[in-house]
Amino acid sequence: MNRTRLDDRLADLDTDGYLLDASQDDANQLYLSGFTGPDPFLTLYADGEVHLLVSGLEYGRATSEAAADTVERHADYDYEYGGREERNDMYAAFLRDKGVESVSMPPRGPVGTADALRERGIEVAVDTDDRLQAVRAVKTGEEIEAIREAQRANEAAMRAAEELIAGADVAGEDAPTDGDVDPGTLFHEGEPLTSERVAEEIEVTLLRHGCALDETIVAGGAQAADPHDRGSGPLRANEAIIVDIFPRSKATKYNADMTRTFCVGEPDETLRDWYDLTEQALDAALDAVEPGVTGEDVHAAACEVYEAAGEPTFRTDPETETGFIHSTGHGIGLDVHESPRLASGGEELEPGHVITVEPGLYDPEVGGVRIEDLVVVTEDGYENLTEYPVEFATE
Repeated sequence: MNRTRLDDRLADLDTDGYLLDASQDDANQLYLSGFTGPDPFLTLYADGEVHLLVSGLEYGRATSEAAADTVERHADYDYEYGGREERNDMYAAFLRDKGVESVSMPPRGPVGTADALRERGIEVAVDTDDRLQAVRAVKTGEEIEAIREAQRANEAAMRAAEELIAGADVAGEDAPTDGDVDPGTLFHEGEPLTSERVAEEIEVTLLRHGCALDETIVAGGAQAADPHDRGSGPLRANEAIIVDIFPRSKATKYNADMTRTFCVGEPDETLRDWYDLTEQALDAALDAVEPGVTGEDVHAAACEVYEAAGEPTFRTDPETETGFIHSTGHGIGLDVHESPRLASGGEELEPGHVITVEPGLYDPEVGGVRIEDLVVVTEDGYENLTEYPVEFATE
């Protein structure tokens, strides 16, 4: 955590401290506390110091693992298994013990906690700008290395997925068919190769590299026309297969993200043209990345490639259901989607922003194509953290 940047971002808040009541699942909580508490706990940032209030169950681990100046337990306030009102009394006592009579809380902070503190004379203001998220958006060198490490695991998983897809037999060509199998279906070890089987290979590979994910995208054919369709069922030759992997390191909790589109066999002319256009859009967007430009500028660079080729985008047609129908990218860190946005209205890029760049084209009549790299904004441009090749047809 960059405390200097945090102090700068919180300086204009007219409160004594900044309070979080959340578990590690809240990225702001994990960032500020440095503690992986599975149950909600309090973190207070005041006068440049981080203070934690945790249950007795978590006290020992918090004292040794948290990035905090002080750690206290419920028992220090004569509370361990009391009721809700007693718990809220403890919260107010904890704040006053730190000299705090007013706090800011993020817009998604618990309403119950905020109201209970107000009832006990603690002023609570809502940080509608979610300043902690803005602080998190600019990564330190250590954070960038954590994301880079997760990306290496991501690439190992993508390689496993591509090898599985590329090594598949094609029903009617390499594999015999019966009446239940459509010609063109991909086969692996005598069974139809499904999105689920490829996803399993991805997840197993990630676990071996210290990462995990709840879901991934392996979507072929018409399923690939929906950018967030996870994909299901048998995959087929001569169709685009989108593989989008966004793992999280089990050790550091930082995420990576990458998408590649593959095809076994011969894609039709439209798919081939779409892939070439998307690669051009990726290059144009990457060329636009540097400090001082906005996420909107980068998004515009990708849109212009598609628009010049006559493909619809949200920028030219906000109601289109085909073409380039999403933003060009997003920030990544402790959350897989965070600031900044590469979209209309996207904010200015700064050195230390880690962003995805992921243009794509979609139409149920054709399928979908998306290519995504992960880059960090540097003082004079960007560094691409992605080392995986960009190739459509598998061999």
